[in-house]
Amino acid sequence: MTSAPDYGQGLDSERALKFAVQRVRGDRVQIIEGIIEAVSPTWDHERAVRVIRRQIDDRVDELGCVEGSGNLDLPGSSNWYVPDIAVVPEELARGGGALLPDQTLLVVEVTSESNAETDRVVQRRRYAEYRAPLYLLVDRIEGSVTLFSEPGGLGYTKVDGPHPFGTVLRLPAPFDLDLDTGGLTPL
Repeated sequence: MTSAPDYGQGLDSERALKFAVQRVRGDRVQIIEGIIEAVSPTWDHERAVRVIRRQIDDRVDELGCVEGSGNLDLPGSSNWYVPDIAVVPEELARGGGALLPDQTLLVVEVTSESNAETDRVVQRRRYAEYRAPLYLLVDRIEGSVTLFSEPGGLGYTKVDGPHPFGTVLRLPAPFDLDLDTGGLTPL
């Protein structure tokens, strides 16, 4: 009688999971705490993303950056994020691979009914842990925006908000611009 093979022996599950998720055809997927989820935003979600993107676009260009929803790897964890918006220096965006949260200037997540708690709690904690300098949470369920900054090992140490939609929120350096949230609508 032969024993069953030990498939876990010597297997780097983090690398295997991230390798597999990058090869999914069709849908974009992310990994949140080891769970693979499809990223399939609705039209109203995309509208909220567009409201933010249009306001930061000129400043992003001035900074020599690009904004998009490219992959962010969180090495040493079973997380692979696809943020709604990430602003990164143009030279880093040319490599074609995933970037790290600390290589961003700003990360924006817009909540949906299916992911609100993940954006509010899990991703906020992980973005701080991996040193994303600015994390903007657009909470469509609560009808609010919150800017988190000054990341630390225990979370963000500075919080501006939550502010109701309609508030003008100041994005600090390097953006130095006022973000009008009046065009955002709650779910």
